[in-house]
Amino acid sequence: MFGYYFKLGVHSLRRNPALTALMVLTLAIGVAASVSTLTILHMMSGDPIPHKSDRLFVPQVDNGPVEGWTPGDDPNDMQMSYPDAANLLKSGQGERRTAMYGIEVPVQPPRTDIPAFNANGLAPTRDFFAMFDVPFLHGQPWTEADDARGADVVVLSRAIAEKLYGETSPVGQRLMMMGHPYTVVGVADKWAPLPRYYKLIGGRRFGTGEEFFIPFSSAIRHETGHSGSMNCSANRDPGFANLLTSECTWIQFWVETRTASDRSDLQTYLDNYASEQRKLGRLKRNAPNEVYNVMEWMEKLKVVGNDSKLSAWLAFGFLVLCLVNTIGLLLAKFSVRAAEVGIRRALGASRREIFRQFLIETGVVGLVGGVLGLVLAFGALALIGMQSKGMAAIARMDWQMLAVTFIMSVSAALVAGLLPTWRACQVTPAIQLKSQ
Repeated sequence: MFGYYFKLGVHSLRRNPALTALMVLTLAIGVAASVSTLTILHMMSGDPIPHKSDRLFVPQVDNGPVEGWTPGDDPNDMQMSYPDAANLLKSGQGERRTAMYGIEVPVQPPRTDIPAFNANGLAPTRDFFAMFDVPFLHGQPWTEADDARGADVVVLSRAIAEKLYGETSPVGQRLMMMGHPYTVVGVADKWAPLPRYYKLIGGRRFGTGEEFFIPFSSAIRHETGHSGSMNCSANRDPGFANLLTSECTWIQFWVETRTASDRSDLQTYLDNYASEQRKLGRLKRNAPNEVYNVMEWMEKLKVVGNDSKLSAWLAFGFLVLCLVNTIGLLLAKFSVRAAEVGIRRALGASRREIFRQFLIETGVVGLVGGVLGLVLAFGALALIGMQSKGMAAIARMDWQMLAVTFIMSVSAALVAGLLPTWRACQVTPAIQLKSQ
């Protein structure tokens, strides 16, 4: 019977074209508004690395001054100083560790037809690539020996590699960066996690990734300035060497453990480390040391802001308003079919059968509204993506949101159709036939 009622629902769309079009459009606009905002919220708040997000941790120690600080306050900055980063790199904690900071350096292309340009990159340690599952198109990461000696090697992104060398592998080629020859050891394939959870501070949280990677030790050896945020709670002498010995926080640090349960071991080490540093006159606040996994880190830095959540609630409120209008339109549509219902009841059709028929017809309206709502949602996301590169990265729909669009549309139509369908089932056959 479902197939038969579904065909009746399709035919009923043509009975009252103007009213049907108004219902479908009302439902589609409500679905498009809610789905487009929900899609952005979904892309912003989703787990960017679900298979290991509970094993990747950001350790944090508070090295700020005591003056003006109240116990319980958050640190002035969520990054790490160079002394702490260097000590944690040597600690042996976890399976992998990486310190990193953003850099922007001049690049002199090997081709004369391309002028020199500035490129944005990252200076991590070798473990970065395995920790965050960076895929490689050509070559591989640099070696541990390269990290140890601060070798001038570079991993290029696919985009910049093709810009400079075309489709051929550039591994082994020399590239002038910062006035120094860097040897290309690898090319990272397309890799742009959403959000860029590995570097949420001092950069774009959404959008394209880095154009190149050089060893953290190489950047330090060349005294490469950082690109991003820095917090210095006290005056320091100028110069890169003084920056390295200062309490300025400008480095981001990650640890990967073998299992999620190893978090307690990392926390214990961090507490013991802070205790030893206090004996040396550092970490005077004696604040609690924190360990955040990926999702906790995103929540701590408020990747999904209150504005985004409010927009989603407003969009769903608009959907409810559209449903109320759809209910009124369905009441009008079903009321003119009272005679049909009376005849069917007189011929033996039960209220359950009438209810099922009209509810399936309502579902057909929801299905058509879902198709139109999907088209409108794609249009809305395209307009949102035109605002900036960051918005373009998140204003896109995946297969999960495609499924949600149709489920939401049909479900919304069925909910809206409950009252009109129930009212249609209350028709008394004798009274209806007598009035005819």
